[in-house]
Amino acid sequence: MHDVWRHQRPGPGTVLGVKRSWTKVFGIGRNKTGTTSLDRALRLLALTVGDQNPAELLIHDWARRDFSTLVGYCDSGEAFQDVPFSLDYTFVAMDQAFPGSKFVLTVRPDAATWYESMLAFQTSVVGAGRIPTGADLRSYPYCYEGWLWDVHHLAYGVDDDSLYDPALYMADYELHNSTVVDYFAKRPDDLLVLDVATPGAFERLCGFLDIEFPGGEMPHIKPETER
Repeated sequence: MHDVWRHQRPGPGTVLGVKRSWTKVFGIGRNKTGTTSLDRALRLLALTVGDQNPAELLIHDWARRDFSTLVGYCDSGEAFQDVPFSLDYTFVAMDQAFPGSKFVLTVRPDAATWYESMLAFQTSVVGAGRIPTGADLRSYPYCYEGWLWDVHHLAYGVDDDSLYDPALYMADYELHNSTVVDYFAKRPDDLLVLDVATPGAFERLCGFLDIEFPGGEMPHIKPETER
């Protein structure tokens, strides 16, 4: 079953007339940290960004820490972000599978800002103006019915009573970011910590990827349309 994504892996090539020095680009920031803005920026730089849905369907593989199918899926593009790349452990597996890759940790100014953005988005989209319940997440038809619940339960370890507990989610957000930074502490050229809302973020991204800066600021995707 894993052969469906397997073909010859692209090596270093040329992007916007500049020979690239990296293998893949992985956005590993939590959802609601500007991941869709990062996606748009990478596309503007002529990178092939992997189709998100097939990777999202591997949430149960991620929970088992089985990355074999995800590694094969990565043959389909040059850059990737969102679930399961935004979750713990995936960046380690991708780093080992694709040596020489670049990793972008998108962040918010603080954990509380991230939590409020995540909660507001899911309240608007899933809860129709109220904080969603576990039943709401189990019945919401994204990817498959219950996918949203699976992500909350598997990634954050919540049950119906602890769903959206701010202390639990914010602690997880901070732990994820600190673990990523610690992992790359001796390899600063491989990790970019990026707040996409800050001036100059797009230029910093281009410099990190050794791609000619085309000018302008980071694409801004409104929070209500960004997952």
